Amino acid sequence: MKVALFGHEGKVGRVLAPALEQAGHEVKGLGRDDPVQLEGLDVAIDFTKPGAVEENVKASLEQGLPCIVGTSGWDPEPLGELARERGLALFVAPNFALGAVLMLRLAEEAAHHLPRAEIVELHNEAKVDTPSGTAKATAERLGDAPIHSVRLPGLVAHQEVLFGGEGQLLTIRHDAFSREAYVPGVLLALERLPSLPPGLTVGLEHLLD
Repeated sequence: MKVALFGHEGKVGRVLAPALEQAGHEVKGLGRDDPVQLEGLDVAIDFTKPGAVEENVKASLEQGLPCIVGTSGWDPEPLGELARERGLALFVAPNFALGAVLMLRLAEEAAHHLPRAEIVELHNEAKVDTPSGTAKATAERLGDAPIHSVRLPGLVAHQEVLFGGEGQLLTIRHDAFSREAYVPGVLLALERLPSLPPGLTVGLEHLLD
């Protein structure tokens, strides 16, 4: 595919661009000040910031491109309506690491037996949104479990879900030590994008079924 990559010079983009090319895709990197001209491209991928993602996705949909978005801290619902009107898929995932999706599934199962749970999410201090999109998605699945956020240098993306019961503690944890962890999920989304219905789809778990 011919891919427009918003945020190609960011922490994820610098890893994702060469991985996409190695997988056989053509990549057009788009920075903050670049004109959004997408003629001849097949799909847009956005790993930017909450203040930029909406404009990028809107422009992409208006130019006829389905979108894959890994940026968190924004509400994709309004643009989901635009995608549906245009007959395009808008795929948004709070986390593209396959292990994080499995963590969420395991946490859902554990909650049936140990309903008292709390979430601790840890990210680098440069992360803009707090709590993370992954933590919010997990909390929602667990009936709005409390979230504790940590922002420190040296961290990448980490989350643990703690389930407490009388005389016992169950911890389910996922650690992403580098942005390479997101590459398989993005490639999977690219592969499955043509099969998604028009409009908004949220969560990598929908691609694993």
